[in-house]
Amino acid sequence: MQNKIWLSSPHMGGNEQKYVNEAFDANWVAPLGPNVDGFEKDIETFLNTDVKVAALSAGTAALHLALIQCGVVYGEEVICQSMTFSASANPIAYCGATPVFIDSEKETWNICPVALEEAIQDRISKGKKPKAIIVVHLYGMPAKMDEITAIAKKYEISVIEDAAEALGSTYKGQACGTFGRFGILSFNGNKIITTSGGGALVCHSQEDKDKAVFLSTQARDNAPHYQHSHIGYNYRMSNIVAGIGRGQMEVLSERIDARRKMHDFYVDVFKNIDGVEVFSEPNENYYSNHWLSAIIIDEKIAGKNREDLRLAFLEDNIESRPLWKPMHLQPVFADTPYYGTNVAEKLFDDGLCLPSGSNLSETDKERIEKGIKNFFS
Repeated sequence: MQNKIWLSSPHMGGNEQKYVNEAFDANWVAPLGPNVDGFEKDIETFLNTDVKVAALSAGTAALHLALIQCGVVYGEEVICQSMTFSASANPIAYCGATPVFIDSEKETWNICPVALEEAIQDRISKGKKPKAIIVVHLYGMPAKMDEITAIAKKYEISVIEDAAEALGSTYKGQACGTFGRFGILSFNGNKIITTSGGGALVCHSQEDKDKAVFLSTQARDNAPHYQHSHIGYNYRMSNIVAGIGRGQMEVLSERIDARRKMHDFYVDVFKNIDGVEVFSEPNENYYSNHWLSAIIIDEKIAGKNREDLRLAFLEDNIESRPLWKPMHLQPVFADTPYYGTNVAEKLFDDGLCLPSGSNLSETDKERIEKGIKNFFS
């Protein structure tokens, strides 16, 4: 069997080991240190906005702390995009709150502003005004942030951006993750850059960052003994892991360029195949890192469906996967409120994520292209 072509595998840049070795040499093997500080500064510089970044153990941890800082407590409700990975919704449950899921719109596949406002009005009419809105920039595609932030401002609800998949994406020139009260980044092994596991919370004030760091280091009070006035968490990033991140930041722009070129590759491959649409930016206001390239297959036109293609790829040892299954269809969230129509469900039925790694070789691309053309011929 031929070597496996992965959907999105880690891609080292070369200098990660240097920063990790420096941490070992200085004995900075702890959840603080020069790599953590440097990594945070690197991200702040890259985002090119007046933000403060707290490096944490995971994007999920960052989202949990964002909800806490937005005042989400037991019994409250938080609006969340339905089409996303479960890590966008699980922290709502960590807080003892209830998610209210919202359908997607067709252009960006992200939270639908129309359904969003409908949900807010209905929850308010029931005496359950949502405490926060979690919007996701799916597969690196920026959401409709003008409409979303206008609605949030109108009803005075905090926005949390889940930009776990969108480092390097921009909306009208502004970095995703910097629009809301908080932004979330992820450096999981399959992301555009990785620290093996890790994430970050993007804040708009030093005060919010300081509170996030305090909560992420077990909320230890300033005392000579161990004293705690708040519930804390073990969420801070280690200096070792941050060293990997520092090396990865050196090649981030190259990784974004490579992912976008993979998107262009698929646009070219599918240009003469009827019934297949490659997920692309709606207009020039949107700049996607194209973390994952994805397609929609119209079975009525193409004569085949996304599951047929997934299985054909599988036979050739090429990894692909369906789009995220909407959260309102997940058994664990079966009893939660949902607003919208069936856009997210239809995307899940017809959509497929394709190999998108920045380290795919020309030979890999040839195999992928051959597999696609043989499948649709």
